[in-house]
Amino acid sequence: MKFAVLAAPDSWYYRDLARAGSAKHVVEVRSFSELSAAIDGNGYHLRSAGIDLCDVDAVIVRTMPPGSLEQVVFRMDALARLEASGVPVVNSPRSLEAAVDKFLSTTKLCEAGLPVPRTIVCQTTDDAMMAFEQLGSDVVLKPLFGGEGRGITRLADESLALRAFQMLTQLNAVLYLQEFVPHLGYDIRLFVLGERVFGMKRVNHLDWRTNVSRGAVTEPFEVDDRHAEMARLAARSVGAMIAGVDILPARDGREFVLEVNAVPGWKALARTLNIDIAQMILEIVAEMARQRKGS
Repeated sequence: MKFAVLAAPDSWYYRDLARAGSAKHVVEVRSFSELSAAIDGNGYHLRSAGIDLCDVDAVIVRTMPPGSLEQVVFRMDALARLEASGVPVVNSPRSLEAAVDKFLSTTKLCEAGLPVPRTIVCQTTDDAMMAFEQLGSDVVLKPLFGGEGRGITRLADESLALRAFQMLTQLNAVLYLQEFVPHLGYDIRLFVLGERVFGMKRVNHLDWRTNVSRGAVTEPFEVDDRHAEMARLAARSVGAMIAGVDILPARDGREFVLEVNAVPGWKALARTLNIDIAQMILEIVAEMARQRKGS
């Protein structure tokens, strides 16, 4: 089969998928910035670097690059029309839109019955200061879009919080605040692949953030039925077939779902568990493409 991977040309994840598919599939990298659509009497065609994506068996999305509002809306709409034309897109544009937006994904997680930290999202400094107090004067300020711990700040000082909120409102930012959850120095990353769920612990005793990019070390985590169902439910809440789900065990014994990621990395997970995640992804995408062709 022929797969197009939307990623940066030097992406480790593209190279890993190409390695895993070298014996059975053609795996080629394509760019979001080079997407162009043609609509005429012959139907809809979506191209990237001159290649018609309507001719591939599936598209695998491995990045969500920043862009203007127009660019982001066009890219998601273009992928949605490609999917509607019969080409599987993994993950679907709808799930990408839901997961990349922390406000929307947190709402969907909560509606699914999953425990999330108390969260307040607002747009003014006054509202943010009230939220700061309501959330216990110890909050985590997160960018509405973004991952891997980038731009996340813990604020436990009123004057520092005020300055941060004032600066961000001047930039027309949306203020996404969550209560800080005292934890045990680790979180659990669950990787959902269809109905299969893999897990690892990310341990960082030197930083309250447990991202591998922030220096956390990893170790295998044995996924029980309860955690597997939490992960599947989180993935279903945004409509993702492949997802990374972050669960934070608190010191008081509660567990919170912090995030669901529809473009999850697997480099650390594959290394930690010594399994070929890329090969499994290609297998499930190939099966999805076969079913679509047979329908």
